[in-house]
Amino acid sequence: MKASPNGMSASPLGIRAALDMLGDGEITPVDLVRNAIDRAQLVNPRVNAFAAVAGERALRDAVDSGVRWDEDRARPLEGIPIAVKDLFDTDDMEASYGSAAYKNHFPSADAELVRQLRHQGAIIVGKTTTHEFAWGVTTASTHFGDTCNPVDEARIPGGSSGGAAAAIASGVVAAGLGTDTGGSVRIPAALCGTVGYKPTFGRLSTSGIFPFSPSLDHAGILGATVDDVMLLASALGIDSPATPQGRKTKLGVLRSIPPVPLDAAVTEAFHAGVISIANAYDTVEIDHAGTFEGVFAAFAGIVLTEGSVGHYMRNSKEKIEADYEPETRERIERARNVCISDYFDHQDFRRSFTKRLDDFMDKIDFLVLPTTPCVAPLRGQESVQIGSWSGTVREALMTYAAPFNMAGFPAISIPLAVPPGALPCGLQIVGRRGQDAALLRLAADISSVMVAVGKKI
Repeated sequence: MKASPNGMSASPLGIRAALDMLGDGEITPVDLVRNAIDRAQLVNPRVNAFAAVAGERALRDAVDSGVRWDEDRARPLEGIPIAVKDLFDTDDMEASYGSAAYKNHFPSADAELVRQLRHQGAIIVGKTTTHEFAWGVTTASTHFGDTCNPVDEARIPGGSSGGAAAAIASGVVAAGLGTDTGGSVRIPAALCGTVGYKPTFGRLSTSGIFPFSPSLDHAGILGATVDDVMLLASALGIDSPATPQGRKTKLGVLRSIPPVPLDAAVTEAFHAGVISIANAYDTVEIDHAGTFEGVFAAFAGIVLTEGSVGHYMRNSKEKIEADYEPETRERIERARNVCISDYFDHQDFRRSFTKRLDDFMDKIDFLVLPTTPCVAPLRGQESVQIGSWSGTVREALMTYAAPFNMAGFPAISIPLAVPPGALPCGLQIVGRRGQDAALLRLAADISSVMVAVGKKI
């Protein structure tokens, strides 16, 4: 591990490299876990990426992993430190779900994905911060404090899995679990320069994850590289083919989703990325006339209805008014004016949109587009202006991501090549439902192209 002046790793080993070193006896699981915990405690006062950092259990698990390595009984992720979003239940750490309403709440069991990763040998070293109940794109909190973007601490990391992306970008862990209801894995990955993968709807279990909008909620994976994401995905049953997709793969290029245009920085990075991809794949410009019209409004309507009903199923009006963030309370109050017929209409629109998108995707193998139309907004910024368009930060960041939650398609964000010192932005790759393995393989191939482009900038 590359060491910083205080003796800790300046960045985590990739999962594959860490497994190789563990197998060769060059490091131990205790080394990896202690380093991750120490670094989390070091960066947290500045970045606020962790809601909770693991205690003695993580080190005990690391000792057990060391024994397994010594006895040739190592599991696929044996001794690898990871972090999980504080929307997942964990039986050894507090799960506040980003809300003061659940402070000092300790679940009795792990979420299903946490259980699976522990069973594969992974060690949970912390719970990463989330926007309250995942209902936001900034990972800001009046109660717990804002999470900062490690690339520029004056800016947001994105949300709602902002803590996971910040933890990875800060070098604490190589990978972790997040959730994605309208872009909450892909958006922070793009803004922090990491990788974020949302699988096909229902492909990964949401059992033991605090529900937000059940018909849209996806569990997801973030990583420093596509390879890190692929290794976690494999441990969860999503294996990728070893061979590249090849030039016969047809990629549809979508340059914008109205009404939100791209800012200058994303335009330049995406254009350069498309040129580099076109050297390796068959690309075609996509005419999306009318395909995405009305999607964000329908998405927002579904979220408002399902999210609000879910909270009133769990908590009284008095508790909501006393303990919830003002932003969440306002949304729940606004939902009182929603008619059930509105929700029916939004779901009908969703079905028709999904059919349009299915038809749209029949002409290509995968779709590529920007993950977000702009780089990370400043903390506290309420609106975004791009050219003649202006709107909320939420609409700006979610317009390019939420459609694929509506349709349940798998999607991944990988970093675009940007000049030194520039803010990160992401390339989003979308596949048809069930194409998760092929999507990950393609993302790995395209990521290698992006790295090569980055070296030339």
